[in-house]
Amino acid sequence: MAAKAKSNRLGRGLASLIGDLEEPGQEAEVALGSETVPIDSLKASKANPRRSFDEAELDELAQSIRERGLIQPLLVRPVKKDGYEIVAGERRWRAAQRANLHDVPVVIRQLTDQESLELAIIENVQRSDLNPIEEALGYRQLIQKFDHRQEDLAGIVGKSRSHLANMMRLLKLPKPVQEMVGDGRLSSGHARALVGRTDAVALAEKIVAEGLSVRDVEKLVQSQEATNGSTAPRPKKKKDANIRAVETELSEVLGLTVDIASGKGEAGELRIRYSSLDQFESVRARLMK
Repeated sequence: MAAKAKSNRLGRGLASLIGDLEEPGQEAEVALGSETVPIDSLKASKANPRRSFDEAELDELAQSIRERGLIQPLLVRPVKKDGYEIVAGERRWRAAQRANLHDVPVVIRQLTDQESLELAIIENVQRSDLNPIEEALGYRQLIQKFDHRQEDLAGIVGKSRSHLANMMRLLKLPKPVQEMVGDGRLSSGHARALVGRTDAVALAEKIVAEGLSVRDVEKLVQSQEATNGSTAPRPKKKKDANIRAVETELSEVLGLTVDIASGKGEAGELRIRYSSLDQFESVRARLMK
């Protein structure tokens, strides 16, 4: 029960700690319960999943802060030597430095390393501040460092398990392709079609050079697979009518293609084909019941 309560608190994001998040440009007042601290008493968290900050956006935010002040407080936690570590709001802190602020509003909370990392990821995901690779690395860090299961983590960050699985698959891509995703040259949809391919880098460069859509990439990959597979066709054995009937029955129930391959004696294989992780999760959920 305690674990569930914690997940719910974190799942609501920063609103449960410092009030509703304000979009840039909205009128708002500094959250109740905040206080002001010297800007040089703050330091960025090494665990923050966000690694890239757009210079033009920082300059724009700094200009807004000069004109109106820093409206949304930073969420921080105490660290040794009379300082504070930023849990959420590093972008605002960087912009405040550019605006030459000496003090900034903060909300101070006692948080564990795990809670700090979870909240940092939640804030960035809610604001869509992370690129797909940063988001995937953040999820992996939570899973590896704090032994989260994907199901539990999905509930904490407010995403589906299939979304987490899709994002983390991007980390299987070669580094050059990950860099293209990180800087926005490739979308996560483009990248997912390249996972597991030995020619992923070459295809990624082709996508960027020719401006191919996700659908174009999917067609290209499918056509290559069909060509490669056609070089060594396998003769098909005629199936028993009863087996075909069972395949049809299972296919209608699952909504997916089912293939039954008979082996020696009473042995055999049951294959269920899926074309997306959502379909896989649907089958998995039925089997787990």
